Amino acid sequence: MNEQILINVTPFETRVAIVEQGTVQEIQLERSNQRGNVGNIYLGKVSRVLPGMQSAFIDIGLERAAFIHLADLRENRVSRQNDNVQVQIEKVLFEGQTLLVQVIKDAVGTKGARVSNQISIAGRSLVYLPHEPHIGISQKIDSEEEREKLKQRVQNLMSPDEKGGYIIRTQAGWSTDEELKNDQEYLSLRWQKIIDGMKRHGAPAMLYEDLTLAQRVLRDFANENTLSIEIDSRTVTQSLKQWAEIYTPAVADKINHYTGPRALFDLANVEEEIQAALSRRVELKSGGYLIFDHNEALTSIDVNTGGYVGYRNFNDTIFKTNLEASLAIARQLRLRNTGGIIIIDFIDMDNAEHQEAVLDELTKALARDRTHTTVNGFSSLGLVEMTRKRTRDSLHHLLCEPCPTCQTRGNILTARTVCYNIMREILREAKQFNPKEFRLIVSPHVIDLLLDEESAFLAMLDEFIGKPISLEVDNNYSQEMYDIILI
Repeated sequence: MNEQILINVTPFETRVAIVEQGTVQEIQLERSNQRGNVGNIYLGKVSRVLPGMQSAFIDIGLERAAFIHLADLRENRVSRQNDNVQVQIEKVLFEGQTLLVQVIKDAVGTKGARVSNQISIAGRSLVYLPHEPHIGISQKIDSEEEREKLKQRVQNLMSPDEKGGYIIRTQAGWSTDEELKNDQEYLSLRWQKIIDGMKRHGAPAMLYEDLTLAQRVLRDFANENTLSIEIDSRTVTQSLKQWAEIYTPAVADKINHYTGPRALFDLANVEEEIQAALSRRVELKSGGYLIFDHNEALTSIDVNTGGYVGYRNFNDTIFKTNLEASLAIARQLRLRNTGGIIIIDFIDMDNAEHQEAVLDELTKALARDRTHTTVNGFSSLGLVEMTRKRTRDSLHHLLCEPCPTCQTRGNILTARTVCYNIMREILREAKQFNPKEFRLIVSPHVIDLLLDEESAFLAMLDEFIGKPISLEVDNNYSQEMYDIILI
């Protein structure tokens, strides 16, 4: 499939769009002052051990302490493999202990970063595991013959005294022995620098920082299907070409400096796709639509037929809409980088074959996702439950912030409700204090209601408390904001 990679570079932000057949399939974003920490390796210090949760907090020098669970400890994994016995975290970690850890999930909301002491360093074709003396293979390489062949090739390139092991990435299938050897040497050098850093620095300290977004794109996304990599910065183009010639020579010739008259992201309407990915509602070509609702626990997606009436048979109309929605959902999850638990409410289908076809279409569309996904079948309530691995922040979390008006509720109090809250509060304060006058400062919508439909109740309140109530409008106030001043 023809693929083009567009890299838009500014001093403050780098944005990447993966375009297939003229359609944006994935968006990556990294800000200079907000770079994620996934992949970074730190020398940390255990600040607190929680036996009841079988976890611990690790100070790695970030704003919030990192979090490590027993399942992410190398010692527990080794114990379960050898003795099938789960160790206790309090017997492995203690307060004040220094520990080499790697961030596996960025901090999200109030939660600190999640870390592991099972270190891995990724190259283009291989992932080095300094503490794991075995060779694993990407699950995307499903041919048993190919898996054995790749495993043997990597073993032959390893020196007899070499420590650690490797995970063979999908890219290794197109790599020569020389490229695999170069990858091994690069990873060995990176690990040695980390070892040297442990000797020089005290905890907490960062010993290894993951590649920039542009470099990760060349390492992870560019492949034989990539037609070109267009970059709108001459400096970044030159530096990436030099980097690619060393680490990803197969794609070095595909890197071009874009000098066209139009903005780079206008070529495939990327800006419009970003805005659409931030929207709650996503339109389908048939006239149906999707509704995305995000919260900290999960993401829910509701499928609706909308104005689609393409078939006389109602069941066929529903089936067609759900099939189209399956493709759109898979693409939107990539664009939005949505992770965690995802609940999909397809339009109810009575036909079991239709349900199976929709599920197959969704699974097939998700197979193109570079992020690991797991899909369960339809539940008894007709919902599809799935998970998508969450590593970095979603596009929504990177570009948006909580609404100051509704405080993330997704709705605000009506003007009438605010009017009644104000009158109740005046009544309470009139019982406690004895001012000469109550002055209200409110928003335009609320003052209109107080002077019109609610004026009779306001007059009754004025008479009941025996104090004048004056009104003042502030155009900068949101609908829920008001002040009651006692004069």
